[in-house]
Amino acid sequence: MIDNHSAPYGAFVLRLALGAMWISHALLKYIVFTIPGFAGFLESLGMPAALAGPVIYAELIGGVLIVAGIYARHVALLMIPVMVGAMSAHLGNGWLFSAAGGGWEYPAFLIAASFALWLIGDGAFALRSRPLFFVGRPATA
Repeated sequence: MIDNHSAPYGAFVLRLALGAMWISHALLKYIVFTIPGFAGFLESLGMPAALAGPVIYAELIGGVLIVAGIYARHVALLMIPVMVGAMSAHLGNGWLFSAAGGGWEYPAFLIAASFALWLIGDGAFALRSRPLFFVGRPATA
């Protein structure tokens, strides 16, 4: 059973935490690894180096939109393919992200949290929210 009084605040907490994680993921690449460093990492995986900037900007802008609650549920859904790509880079390193090269637990959790926010909705204090419709029945925001 869902508590209709507290659920919007739970979704708000999830939205803040998820957005902050997306922002920190982008800033790690930008500040610590740098764009050229991240581009080199992508090349080492056989991916185009040109993806470095767009991935960083998508994570940063997506995280800001999620925190602000600007169509957060839809932005969260759109961010999942970015993290699926990140997870694929870590699959061979084992489960724990503390493993050498980073495991896939952290990317998997961000995927699950992004999907959960998409299902739940933007929550309280969203600047711009839009309900999601399933089979003609509107879901609550």
